[in-house]
Amino acid sequence: MGMKILLLSIDSKLPNLALKKIEMWHRLQGDEIIWDMPIMINIVDKVYASCVFTWNRQKAENYKGLNPSLIIGGSGWDLETNLPEDIEAMKPKINYGFTTRGCIRNCQYCVVPRKEGNIKIVGDLLDLWDGKSKTVIVIDNNILAVPDHFKMICQQARENGIKLDFNQGLDHRLITPEIAKTMANVSHAEYHLAFDHPSYKTSVEKAINLLREVGINRCTWYILVGFNTTKEEDLSRLNYLRDNNQRAYVARFGDSRNQPFYIGLARWANQQNIYMTMTWQEFLDYPRPDHRRLKKQIEERGNEIV
Repeated sequence: MGMKILLLSIDSKLPNLALKKIEMWHRLQGDEIIWDMPIMINIVDKVYASCVFTWNRQKAENYKGLNPSLIIGGSGWDLETNLPEDIEAMKPKINYGFTTRGCIRNCQYCVVPRKEGNIKIVGDLLDLWDGKSKTVIVIDNNILAVPDHFKMICQQARENGIKLDFNQGLDHRLITPEIAKTMANVSHAEYHLAFDHPSYKTSVEKAINLLREVGINRCTWYILVGFNTTKEEDLSRLNYLRDNNQRAYVARFGDSRNQPFYIGLARWANQQNIYMTMTWQEFLDYPRPDHRRLKKQIEERGNEIV
């Protein structure tokens, strides 16, 4: 008779890939799988938990306190814990996952190079696809660093009528005329790219122009804030994208999540219908009580942009 296995996905909105691999492996052993029922943490044979985000670490520690034998992984917990090779090799076809791991970059704010190392190919689109879904979410960290592989993934999508969603974004610095044509010739969700620092403005402009030449007139750009830029630089990047008919998504780093200016900046930019129709100042001056409270909180900090 098989074991009872409890899987706890602490913070993932999408199906947690590591836990799905664990599920697949244990089902092959004849084990029973129970999902997200913490009440059973001490009445099953084995418990696994995934903690992706550091701000959910306390929840993971609480679970660990209830069952010290709990096995926890994920970048929100540590960068050393990895799945055993036989479990890592599992390929659950959940229309979501990696075809490469690692990255060629070494961004200070990113854990990927430390956890996964340099980029390597680990599969293809058909390893993720269940054969029925119209969309597959590809969460590779820098798939354009292996351009031939990227083209092959797009070719598989075209041949099978699959819409691609590159959820983690594409590296705008690696877009060439040929890559831009490949991007344009595959069914896709709106592309996500990143404008992490003002020093990238020239390469961002080049990428926007290359994409416009092939008919991709708008993308969503992740804007890292609260790391190594000023508030003036952050607002300037957002205004530049807005002026160029691009969407934006403010990604707040560390303590910036709790600062009124960055709370307001995210509320403005991350609601695309507001961002595209209102300037930052118009957003602050909008005649609603919550906007007035936000503007007052920002002004009370004394060194904020209003």
